Amino acid sequence: MPLQPAAFHILLALASKNRHGYDIMKQTLIDSDGTVKLGPGTLYGNIKKMLTAGLITEIDERPEPALDDSRRRYYSLTPLGASSLNAEMTRMSNLVSLGRKKGAFNSKAV
Repeated sequence: MPLQPAAFHILLALASKNRHGYDIMKQTLIDSDGTVKLGPGTLYGNIKKMLTAGLITEIDERPEPALDDSRRRYYSLTPLGASSLNAEMTRMSNLVSLGRKKGAFNSKAV
């Protein structure tokens, strides 16, 4: 804690369903309204670290095997990954609440 932004977006993309790498990239663009673009190096470097940390796991099942490319690797959120994602969202929410209490969003310093 805190999660790196790329790791947060990967976990967030996997929270709704199992995905392959390119699908994680696309979902991150959608989730961020186009402001976060994960390149292949960032994505797969983070996936490797997250697999090692037990936040995600590679799965064998395919959504529609007949329509799928066999070279794709699919990933799933683990219970530890879901817990980490929830903890990070709580941490971020608390920071936003603190900022609002302090008047940070109404500040003329911006």
